[in-house]
Amino acid sequence: MELLNDMALFVEVVKARSFRRAAEAMGMPNSTLSRRISGLEKAIGLRLLHRTTRKIELTEAGQLYFERCRRIVEEARLAHEQLGEMLAQPSGLLRASLPVDFATIYLAPLIAEFARRYPGISFDFDLTPRQVDLVSEPVDVVIRMGEPANSQLIARKLTSLRRCLYASPRYLELFGEPGHPADLARYECLRLRTARADSWTLSRYSERVEVEVSGRFQLNSVGMIRRLASLDLGIAVLAEGIAADDLASGKLRRVLPEWYAQPIPVYALTETRLLPAKTQRFIEFLREQLADA
Repeated sequence: MELLNDMALFVEVVKARSFRRAAEAMGMPNSTLSRRISGLEKAIGLRLLHRTTRKIELTEAGQLYFERCRRIVEEARLAHEQLGEMLAQPSGLLRASLPVDFATIYLAPLIAEFARRYPGISFDFDLTPRQVDLVSEPVDVVIRMGEPANSQLIARKLTSLRRCLYASPRYLELFGEPGHPADLARYECLRLRTARADSWTLSRYSERVEVEVSGRFQLNSVGMIRRLASLDLGIAVLAEGIAADDLASGKLRRVLPEWYAQPIPVYALTETRLLPAKTQRFIEFLREQLADA
């Protein structure tokens, strides 16, 4: 890499026909530039420039070297310019694994806007809760809710979703409303399948309690939990955006409205920090749009 940098310096010196002018143009000391070119000649084993007090001239070897180096330097500059254009308007196929309900409710309108903003990108989405192997599978990014289980992956936090307790008006009519989190032990609770499915942590201002919950239903689908809650089968913990439509239509009501469940973080997971422009833009866009989710 140092050799390539010195080649670029050599080209600039020849173009300027002066060490001083070339050094000024590149913002480096004249002595440093002269030392680098001398080092280049030493590495090659041939003199490239005749130096006098007034000017510099190319040797025969220098003329040949300049013609070759100039093309290499121009190609490198063009490559950087093209990569810059790609970064400004990324293109290609973006493969992402997304959680079904979060993608349908939160991400769908954002993806539509992202697609309009970047018409050069096409999409291949896998909506599934399964564990995706970013090393062996052709997936650019995985969006997941909850703390990442694989510490080997690069996790970028997109947002944190506030969660509340909900039940149908009919269920509350039949079984009454709990007055305190401790009362939840007497209710059917629709639980998401996690390592701590039988325990809910609830907060009210500075107060925080952990309650044991139970029920006949334990699922790995937030959408199904919402649906069962609206069908009078129990109390559910849901992100506000997930429950918003059913709350507005009257299918669900807030339970213990002063209490909130632990927020659930949302992460973008990648196998490396070195991302293609399409993936980098997608993650940045989601983080910006979900900031107030």
